[in-house]
Amino acid sequence: MISAKIDNGLKELLSGSSVTVQPSVAVLVEKAVARGEAKLSADGAVTAQTGKYTGRSPKDRYIVEEASSKDKIDWGAVNRPISEEHFDSLYRKVLDHLGAKDELFVFKGFAGADKSSQLAIQVVNEYAWQNLFVHQLFIRPTEEELKTHEAQFTVLAAPSLKADPAVDGTDSETFVIISLEKRIVLIGGTEYAGEMKKSIFSVMNYLLPENGILSMHCSANVGEDGDAALFFGLSGTGKTTLSADADRKLIGDDEHGWSDHGIFNIEGGCYAKCINLSAEKEPEIFGAIRFGTVLENVVLDKDTRVPDYDDNTLTENTRAAYPIQNIDNIVLPSVAGHPKTIIFLTADAFGVLPPISKLTKEQAMYHFLSGFTSKLAGTERGVTSPEATFSTCFGSPFLPLPATVYADMLGKKIDEHNSRVFLVNTGWTGGAYGVGKRMDLKHTRTMVRAALSGQLDDVETETSATFGLQIPTAIEGVPTEVLNPRNAWSDPAAYDEKANELSQLFKDNFKKFSHVDEAIVLKGGPII
Repeated sequence: MISAKIDNGLKELLSGSSVTVQPSVAVLVEKAVARGEAKLSADGAVTAQTGKYTGRSPKDRYIVEEASSKDKIDWGAVNRPISEEHFDSLYRKVLDHLGAKDELFVFKGFAGADKSSQLAIQVVNEYAWQNLFVHQLFIRPTEEELKTHEAQFTVLAAPSLKADPAVDGTDSETFVIISLEKRIVLIGGTEYAGEMKKSIFSVMNYLLPENGILSMHCSANVGEDGDAALFFGLSGTGKTTLSADADRKLIGDDEHGWSDHGIFNIEGGCYAKCINLSAEKEPEIFGAIRFGTVLENVVLDKDTRVPDYDDNTLTENTRAAYPIQNIDNIVLPSVAGHPKTIIFLTADAFGVLPPISKLTKEQAMYHFLSGFTSKLAGTERGVTSPEATFSTCFGSPFLPLPATVYADMLGKKIDEHNSRVFLVNTGWTGGAYGVGKRMDLKHTRTMVRAALSGQLDDVETETSATFGLQIPTAIEGVPTEVLNPRNAWSDPAAYDEKANELSQLFKDNFKKFSHVDEAIVLKGGPII
């Protein structure tokens, strides 16, 4: 429980005369512009720059080491411990810092569209544009719900407050600290708004499995016949883009739960990458950017204020945050039945993996635990070009519990509901990064639609020599030479060499899962 001293400090902060609770979108837009925090784009979006940090700061994320949770957390490079003493000290600093501001903004809402497991949250911001961000990204309460809303978790966002590592127990000026016992998140030293949404996602990744619900870093949509689909993948692999399909209704673009009743969105909005965004390639996302949308680090024309989505001057990780209602084809409330199709998305910078392949149960478990992809430029501080990485469960930066907790739950769900699983490479083809080219989005969409419709259930396949993946030999609308990546390389021997290199990386990474079922290793991983 929250100590009386700390609890009273928060109550005092929130009862101050400078606090505006649940301001409207229009008010927040006015405030953000008037206070010089942001500019208004030609399409009515609030455009803010996040300064020094234009991506997440994973090395500055901590979980408080507390008696009630310390034996459950998978401590390590991702979940770094910080003492209760350091947390309490920083907490008081954050309260003092926010309390000295002329104006604060408070959002009250929810995480989780399933009422039976919904988490009531509140976010306190010193910046109006950041409060607009959380207003658009989380689930907004009705007037009736607001009357009885009692926050079960509080986020205190103080971006202009910098930590003192020598005193505060941090590694830098930046801190994102989660106290699962006191139910408080502290954020400071960074203006990147994504830290707020991901901190609550991390909280849900702790709470939901405790209630027998699988929490997932994935997007989801559903067809006219109720055939739901999940798209797993890290930032930049295409979750938002591929799930926004004019022929299917969007459930959500990033974070979901899977209970005994089906799947549900954890959020109430979308946080889309918008570098090189165009109306032609991504019409749903392009059309969703309007009044009330928050654009992060998008460059505007100095005269017309028209966004230049091709300009990466500030970062490759430009973002648009908007309520899910800005997409025409959506499901409200954001829930659906059990998914018939599961798609693992990877952006393979080696140019080795097929653009689409069918996975056996063992391969599905192997690739879920591996979570191979490439970190794309800008999504984390210091990443300036694609880097091969393994992110367990396609979301290890946000998973407080051991990876096998989530993997075991997924395996049981696949068996129980007979879900088909595909691996889709949205990365490079014809060569590695710097030599080959990025997969054609049009072809990827065609392949994904074929998978969702069941067209690939009984098609002829060939087995990839290195990874043992089942590659369809023909898909209508996709050039045949694209399907087998070895054929797309001008030098097949060079492909084999790079494929063997990636195969070894998979094997080396999977050694940390020595306790998993031997069948997953023998039948799920590379065969060379």
